Amino acid sequence: MKIVVDCRYTRIERHDGISRYTAGLVTALAERRPLTMLISDERQLAHLPPCPHVLVSAPTSIREPFVARQVNRLRPDVVFTPMQTMGSWGRTYPLVLTVHDLIYYRHPTPPPEFAWPVRLLWRLYHTAWWPQRVLLNRADAVVTVSETTKALIAQHRLTRRPVTVVPNAPDPVPDPSRLPRTKALVYMGSFMPYKNVETLARAMALLPDHELHLMSRVSDAQRARLRAAAGPGTLVFHDGATDETYVEVLRGATALVSASRDEGFGIPLVEAMAVGTPLVVSDIPVFREVGGSEGAAVYVPPDDAEGFAAAVRELEERWDAASAAARRRAEHYTWERSAEVLLELLEELARR
Repeated sequence: MKIVVDCRYTRIERHDGISRYTAGLVTALAERRPLTMLISDERQLAHLPPCPHVLVSAPTSIREPFVARQVNRLRPDVVFTPMQTMGSWGRTYPLVLTVHDLIYYRHPTPPPEFAWPVRLLWRLYHTAWWPQRVLLNRADAVVTVSETTKALIAQHRLTRRPVTVVPNAPDPVPDPSRLPRTKALVYMGSFMPYKNVETLARAMALLPDHELHLMSRVSDAQRARLRAAAGPGTLVFHDGATDETYVEVLRGATALVSASRDEGFGIPLVEAMAVGTPLVVSDIPVFREVGGSEGAAVYVPPDDAEGFAAAVRELEERWDAASAAARRRAEHYTWERSAEVLLELLEELARR
């Protein structure tokens, strides 16, 4: 069976979510079956396993609608892509597309780093469901990262194709042991409005003996708003922490925190649990799915700053048990498990 994996969304420098998903899955999949990777830049290979690869046009190229003509020459038995936008006109192979979340239908503000023409198209695309239906129904099967998103796909009738959950997972860290526990609370994520970081900042005014470590890059305006919301609370801005710094702070933290109103999965949750750090997170369905109900997480209404502060205090009273529960919960999410689920789907399609 010839498997081809679309690795063109792998970032050149640091991973984003889709890039990390690609690299994690293709690395675990390559340990199980031979495969060929599609790339659009040789520098992507630094993040990928040593597998055969083929250079094709970039996913942002005007040639993308017809990229199947390039892929057909490889004679694949099945093709998997970690996005839903891979061109398929004229394809001669089974195709699996991926939907990570439906967040931007409910929160249509595009990421600010996009150029204005892309932001305009982004908004137009997310004003109706039919473009997504057109994209997904071109495939033979669809993958998503959580049962929560799978349910939303069904609710909005986005595809007639079967949908399989292939979850995210944390990357292995060299040393997953704990460091001496600090009063650090860790937030890893963007500062988009739906992430609701202001609630976490307001909670810090009620936790004067704790520090909120914000790992991602932040604009001057966002920094000023968060400092004003926190009042006397302590905020530590890392402005784009390295993976090493992130893991080091996480290994000693009291909790990972998030007040997000919407997510497709929540990879920082499993990254934290993998090093024994419990969660204090918003009470949304996907966080309930990932954090489980065995004591690894405390769930709080997203806009309840007082509730977040009280949850941190409550967690500290049973911290050792919560840390042990977090490690147990993290075992549900590995790239090896996800690759096995994906491989079963790919083999089924190839047999057809």
